[in-house]
Amino acid sequence: MEFEMVMQELESLGKERMKKMYISNGAHEPVFGVATGAMKPIAKKIKKNQPLAEQLYATGNYDAMYFAGIIADPMIMTEADFDRWMDGAYFYMLSDYVVAVTLSEADIAQVVADKWIASGEELKMSAGWSCYCWLLGNRPDSEFSATKIASMLNQVKNTIHVSPERTKSAMNNFIYTVGISYMPLHENAVETAKAVGPVEVKRDKKKNSILLASETIQKELDRGRLGFKRKYVRC
Repeated sequence: MEFEMVMQELESLGKERMKKMYISNGAHEPVFGVATGAMKPIAKKIKKNQPLAEQLYATGNYDAMYFAGIIADPMIMTEADFDRWMDGAYFYMLSDYVVAVTLSEADIAQVVADKWIASGEELKMSAGWSCYCWLLGNRPDSEFSATKIASMLNQVKNTIHVSPERTKSAMNNFIYTVGISYMPLHENAVETAKAVGPVEVKRDKKKNSILLASETIQKELDRGRLGFKRKYVRC
C-alpha cells in the first residue's frame, strides 16, 4: 500500500469519540481518532515497511504516527532514527506507547533507553523507563543484569517523588514490572514499592492521580501472574 492510500484508510476509520479521547490525553491536530484495533487489518497487509513508517511518522498526524510504530522494522532502525522519532513524540502516548514500544524490539534498546533516562528531559526519561517495562515484560530474565536492574530500582526509590510527572508514572510502572515480570528481583521490587509509597502525578486539566505500585503488584500476585511475560509487544 502506498502512503496516500494508507492515510485515506486511516482517515476513513476515524471516530469523533476516539479523537476527543486522544485529544483529552494530549494529542493535537492533525488526528483522525482511529481505534488501535481497527489498524490491525491494514497492518496485516503491509507487515513491516520502514520507508513507509518513516513517511507516516513524519506527518505529525497522531494516528499515522501510531501506525508507523506498528509497521516499523526496529532491527534496521539506528540510534539516530530512534532519537529522531523521540524528538517528534510530543506527548506520552507517542513517547511511551509508540517510540518506547518500537525501541523495545531493537537490539540497541537498553543502550538508547539508558541514554534517555539520563537525559533529564521528561518525555525521554518516561520513554526510557517505559522501554524497560516493555523489555522486562517480554524478554527472558537471562537477558538482563540483576545488578543493573537493582541499581535502577534504587534510583527510582531515591528520585521518583522529585521527577517530572510523566516520568513518575513510567518509574512507578517500572517497579511494578520488575515485581511481576523479573523474577530475580521480585522481593527487591516489593520492598522498593513499600518504601516509595503513594506517588502523586499531576495532570493538566484532570484530577491528580495517586499511584501505588505495592497495591498493583499485590493485585497481580492474587491473580497468579507472577512471572508474567507478554508474547508480543507491538500490536
